Amino acid sequence: MERRIATYVPRNAPPAWDRVAGEVRALVSRAGPGLPYDAAELMSVTARLAMFCDGHGITDPTSWLEPTTVDWFLDLGCVGLSRHTRSTYRARLRRLSEAVCGVDGGKPVPLSASDTSRPYTAGELAALWSWARGQPTAALRDGCQQLLVLGLGCGLSADEVIDLHAGCVREVGNGAVVVEITGRRSRTVICRDRWETVLADQSRRSHPGFLFRPHAVRAKNLVSNFLARTHRGPTTPQVRVSRLRDTWLAEHLAAGTPLTVLVAIAGLDGLSSLDRLLPHLPAVDARRAERHQRTLS
Repeated sequence: MERRIATYVPRNAPPAWDRVAGEVRALVSRAGPGLPYDAAELMSVTARLAMFCDGHGITDPTSWLEPTTVDWFLDLGCVGLSRHTRSTYRARLRRLSEAVCGVDGGKPVPLSASDTSRPYTAGELAALWSWARGQPTAALRDGCQQLLVLGLGCGLSADEVIDLHAGCVREVGNGAVVVEITGRRSRTVICRDRWETVLADQSRRSHPGFLFRPHAVRAKNLVSNFLARTHRGPTTPQVRVSRLRDTWLAEHLAAGTPLTVLVAIAGLDGLSSLDRLLPHLPAVDARRAERHQRTLS
């Protein structure tokens, strides 16, 4: 078993594999031989989970196996797989988590801080997705998912979510999902790829008219009234559309999106509104900072 773990490499392994390979092997090795799966089966699903987490900023291997993270991975990272395959993945990851962390090893998600401009952490985002998909009715689940995808995937504000028509969301030939925003800050936004399948699904299932709560009277407090009806556990971060949008902005800033592009797709009048996000951006190491100053690359 140890030899299979040490030599396993995913087919067509992406660059992310090199970053997570050691931790994946360590997790599967810690599980030991007591699980009813062979090494290749465990390595395959754990590698896929780890590379998904790597792309979403979840770097702590113990957080990979938390139930909220696994739910997020199965819903967004396994698009196109059959329900049977996803169920198999869930069973393997649950048994792996029990072997590594113990039956009650999952740690609670911390409450959000009072700083309303602080972007949500990767762990909080996983908890929010679990909150959205765990609502008791289809209407609540759809509304929660729409808030997440429009805020985190497209950077919409609450008033833009309220005014968005289903017909303003469309899929284009390359698989991207485009949102046409009308009104004072009219613009076109391309949804982040990690959220586009969710938005496309919501758009396909929507009726003509408004996308979010289509049968409700439009009012400024429509989002807050809706959130008050949702079920939220004590460890679920408080949901604020403004923080979802700030998370989207911070991710673009951290990724180096040109400011002219970001101002345009965010509907900003200038750069001053980005000041509050600067303390929350990841630090740049000295070598990279020196290279940027010297070569602008």
